[in-house]
Amino acid sequence: MIDAVIVGAGPYGLSLGAHLRQKGVQFRIFGRLMDSWASKMPKGMRLKSEGFASNLYGAERQFTLKEFCTQNKIEYEDVALPVRLDTFCAYGAAFKDRMVPELENKMVTRISSSREGFALKLDDGETVLARKVVLAVGITHYSYMPSCLANLPAEYGSHSSAHHDLEPFRGRSVAVIGGGSSATDLAGLLYDAGAHVQLVARARELKFHTRGSAQRSLWQRIRYPQSGLGPGISSRFFSNWPHVFHYLPESYRLHAVRTHLGPAGGWFAKEMVIGRVPLLLGYTPQSATVKDGQVQLRLREENGDVREISVDHVISATGYQVNADRLKFLDEGIRSRIRTTGTAPKLSTRFESSVPGLYFIGVSAANSFGPLMRFAYGARFAADRVTADLAREFSRSRAVAAVPDVATSLK
Repeated sequence: MIDAVIVGAGPYGLSLGAHLRQKGVQFRIFGRLMDSWASKMPKGMRLKSEGFASNLYGAERQFTLKEFCTQNKIEYEDVALPVRLDTFCAYGAAFKDRMVPELENKMVTRISSSREGFALKLDDGETVLARKVVLAVGITHYSYMPSCLANLPAEYGSHSSAHHDLEPFRGRSVAVIGGGSSATDLAGLLYDAGAHVQLVARARELKFHTRGSAQRSLWQRIRYPQSGLGPGISSRFFSNWPHVFHYLPESYRLHAVRTHLGPAGGWFAKEMVIGRVPLLLGYTPQSATVKDGQVQLRLREENGDVREISVDHVISATGYQVNADRLKFLDEGIRSRIRTTGTAPKLSTRFESSVPGLYFIGVSAANSFGPLMRFAYGARFAADRVTADLAREFSRSRAVAAVPDVATSLK
């Protein structure tokens, strides 16, 4: 029986592991290193987050992305220079080597309750007993596809998270569905890879974030204060006060998580798409069928007009929806006891769910702590909170265990 297990090895899992290690909490951490980034994002992608907001976090805030880039002679700026995906993944690997060498490249296939906590079954057959479990599973289990596309065979339809290498689409016709950063990034990169790509979006106009600048006037800094989520008063609040967000009415929290920083591409994606990729804006997919080796995609405009296009493949870049019931590696007895906010786990101020000893960090915690949890920048707050709770509890339990039995000592 060990104190804690971390499931997941992305920015949140690694940051928490570094914190627990520095605080002396006994733990094991399982997962594929930076898996969501290294295998579920397209090659050539760049992060929307600014450089200063793309760190992983040890308890002492050491080994930043800037330090990594300086050591490896990689171009870096705090703002206005996008962080490349391959740079971020390499930084995660270096952070692991320096701060979390305990990471085990094993997958957790089952978590069930045990008498003193939890029993975790690993893909190599080992069973691990732990008093606490922290799930830092990222977006892996939450990909969302519209129902009209979900039943397409895999060779004709897929989610954007299925494509890291875009070379197989060279020379093929592809329809990308969506208007956010996943869709615009993917459409631009598919075009560069030699695919015949079209972008289909419900919005009548694509939105792109404004390029940041290190040189801003005093008025700009006051009116649009900088934050880990970008400039703006709302972003500053969501970025700096997630502990306050936790106490706001549930209806407001759900609305804020759904709408803040809504579908929009990074500023750099605009030049990759506009004037290059054919756009079908104001259209919503209604149905998709396979005929003569192609997907017949039926689209409906707001005024009711219908249009059909034929492509070799449809990619749904429609994002992710947290749903605790999709975590099938949790046995039914645990899943049935998880209370929810919307469809996401309802969490305490310490990130603990309604199942004692089971914690959720990262995007799974967004409905409880705000939009910050959808970005790597939130890993610092989550790791601080969970580490403080676990360190306090285990130090207290060890102190109690160390006190000799009074009756025995009097014999």
